[in-house]
Amino acid sequence: MENLRDLLLIRHSIRRYTDKPIDAEHVKTILEAGLLAPSSKNARSWQFVAVENPDVLARLAECKPNYAASVKNARLAVVICTDPTLSEAYIEDATVAGTLMHLQAADLGIGSCWVQVRGRFAADGEPSENIVRETLGIPDDMVVECIMTFGYPDETRRPVNPEKLLWEKVHIGAWNQAQVD
Repeated sequence: MENLRDLLLIRHSIRRYTDKPIDAEHVKTILEAGLLAPSSKNARSWQFVAVENPDVLARLAECKPNYAASVKNARLAVVICTDPTLSEAYIEDATVAGTLMHLQAADLGIGSCWVQVRGRFAADGEPSENIVRETLGIPDDMVVECIMTFGYPDETRRPVNPEKLLWEKVHIGAWNQAQVD
């Protein structure tokens, strides 16, 4: 990609993937993007679990109804966990790491999707975190924030039209209530 703006215009959440495997160097580059993420007080409260095994991906997809289906069809999933004892901004730290992975994947021509886990529930009411934690052996003191799915897109999305950006949501200098009403 030539510049970040162009990348932001073409990047979308992708939930359908082809069967083409992701090259090991690309997997490393995506994970490296997460490791390069800034974090509050440089605490680096996040940890990542990379999963490529189709059986494990299928089990992870059961962590919540409907919106985790993309996990089963992904070529790679990265579970982002975070240690709340290392930073009061542990959720934000995990979010920034995931965002950088999204952007890096898009730059490589790989689709991705954020699947929220923290605060979500499986069809039977069990917390999604418990299913992911049990499936991957994640310690109880770690918060499971999300599952990032990756694969080559099996769907086509149009770039964002910059003319449709919601500039009315930008306030300059102070909050402008007239913009909201």
